[in-house]
Amino acid sequence: MTVLGTAPERPASTDDRRTRAAPFVVVGTPGDRRVTLFGDALRAHGLPEPLVVPWRDVLAGAGFGIPERARVRVDSPGEDPVADGLLRGPGAPTRVGGGASWHAAFVRGLERVRRAVARTPGARLLGDVDEIAVMFDKRRSHARLLAAGVPVPPALPEPIAGYSHLRDLMARSGWGRVFVKPAHGSSASGIVALQVRAARIHAISSVELVRPRPEAAGRVGPELHNSLRVRAYTDEADVAMIIDTLAPDGLHVERWFPKASVDGRVFDLRVVVVGGRPTHAVVRASRGPMTNLHLGGTRGDLDQVRARLGAAGWERAMRTCARAAACFPGSVMVGVDLMVGIGWRRFAVAEVNAFGDLLPRLTGLPGSGAAGLDCHAAQVAHILALRSAA
Repeated sequence: MTVLGTAPERPASTDDRRTRAAPFVVVGTPGDRRVTLFGDALRAHGLPEPLVVPWRDVLAGAGFGIPERARVRVDSPGEDPVADGLLRGPGAPTRVGGGASWHAAFVRGLERVRRAVARTPGARLLGDVDEIAVMFDKRRSHARLLAAGVPVPPALPEPIAGYSHLRDLMARSGWGRVFVKPAHGSSASGIVALQVRAARIHAISSVELVRPRPEAAGRVGPELHNSLRVRAYTDEADVAMIIDTLAPDGLHVERWFPKASVDGRVFDLRVVVVGGRPTHAVVRASRGPMTNLHLGGTRGDLDQVRARLGAAGWERAMRTCARAAACFPGSVMVGVDLMVGIGWRRFAVAEVNAFGDLLPRLTGLPGSGAAGLDCHAAQVAHILALRSAA
């Protein structure tokens, strides 16, 4: 793996045109699994490993060069603590919050990448950076899907000022169960599944609430941290503290969509759409409302789900995912989180993910054109097919 070092912001002067017709460049974190998997996919197609532009350089505003005629893939900053600090400011990487700052810095970084590609002869982006920015804003992506007629859960239309405001809006809407999502979060960070029944409150979240200690000098409020252990909160004061802490960064609140279950576990589907075509799918099942695999969710039996939906139902599900991805036509890959309703007839898109392809060893669906290929290999095959067609 070759990391492109900092340099004045101008096209890199290289002999790549003689040694490598069109090099691949990944804006990512060196050594991150995503970068490694994409490099593996290139090698499997007989291509050299990609050059890597570190996100920490992009975010710091350091100059970086891109080889002429390069095809540039933008990937996730991953778990680089330096990049996280440049995105959200100083603090523990496990903390929840800072999403508004994260998104603003991320968009500035995307624009730097766009400018670098634009001034490099023959270079081109493999994905639309504006679409990536929208997918990292749950409010904007939900609105885009809704406008296109893609089924999504209803959402509260107003900005949420805090817990009291949220409860008022829920009462006015007649909603007793909602999912409260940070507008710019990912990987279920900060999400609260909230149920209200009369005076009873029940909230499920991966948030660990750390109350301020009276003796802690300089502490002015609670701290929220990501945890791999999902917690239940029944004290309204705790729930209010969590929502009030998250609200200034922006919240997106959706009505709870009751999901179907298999073998006593609710589930949803992560469907990877490559070039507009659903190519990979995994069942994410859980005994709680959050199905994320890193939060204790398990991979369910896809054949069982397909059989229960039937051929027509499965086709409708995949068509729904393709319609969601079509809202982002400049993106080679879109990860779609699809919920199946309790009666197995309704579908709703919970999320669209710009970097939703981290599913190692998962091979493509039969008849998808990606059978036998993992998510990254399928993307490389699609990119090379586009080049051949051109």
